Amino acid sequence: MKKSKKVQSAEQVSTFISAFRCPICGASMKVEELKSLVCTENHTFDFAKQGYLHLLPHSIKSQYDTDLFVARRKIIMVSDLYTSFHQVMAKLIQKHVDVSEALMIDLGCGEGSHLQKILDESLNQKFTGIGLDISKEGVIMAAKHYEQPIWLVGDLAYSPIADQSIDVILNILSPSNYQEFKRILTRNGLVLKVVPRTNYLKELREAFFVQDEKKEYSNADTISLFQKHFQVLERFHFHDTKKLTKDELENLVSMTPLSWSADPERKEAFMKQESCNITIDLEILVGKNNIE
Repeated sequence: MKKSKKVQSAEQVSTFISAFRCPICGASMKVEELKSLVCTENHTFDFAKQGYLHLLPHSIKSQYDTDLFVARRKIIMVSDLYTSFHQVMAKLIQKHVDVSEALMIDLGCGEGSHLQKILDESLNQKFTGIGLDISKEGVIMAAKHYEQPIWLVGDLAYSPIADQSIDVILNILSPSNYQEFKRILTRNGLVLKVVPRTNYLKELREAFFVQDEKKEYSNADTISLFQKHFQVLERFHFHDTKKLTKDELENLVSMTPLSWSADPERKEAFMKQESCNITIDLEILVGKNNIE
């Protein structure tokens, strides 16, 4: 008889229990009866039937809804838009991580597809993945579709991750908390932060906004701040263009916050196209956690 996702998740968390701390009081934790994660101060978090853990110490309202995550999953897992990006990320990790087994966490994992694809590409190294996001809807979708990673609803500001327990942090187009990054990373642990460059999804901005309203990206401040906290081992400029079909364009529009402030008529006209080339233009910052 196949084990339930709840039991599978509880067993996996038990294996890596030293990587967890209570998000309320910071105490160490243990898994009880393959049902709950409990700290030494008796704060208790039950495993959901889908296999994830809800570790938010307080309620947080996410801007992202289920429809957005469904569209995002289709773009990442079904279309070819980010395939080359995942391959590059896996190669960068392989290049800079010198251990064969490691804990890798995606902070701001959404519905988990980027993490799963990067794990799939990391064939030469044995990684255990952890995905953390404040959106319950995103984490539920991740847990339903991807069994191997550990999925957590959590807030990085009240992190459920123990000191110096993570070997690799992924931070893909998501906010950062560098003090927390440095706290949870192992000595010489790795951070891969992905930020947009000027031409990222430029076709959407050109279609959605008139000339003086176009949303331009500048990542100079983000890069400067990253460099203050980590030894930068590499800066990789990833650039790729893929042709998306009409259905894929509709999913792309549904998954991006760019569409939230777009002119409705312009948005509709963009989605009526039979196909369109879409640009992925990203900066991948590879940083090392130097602990004196």
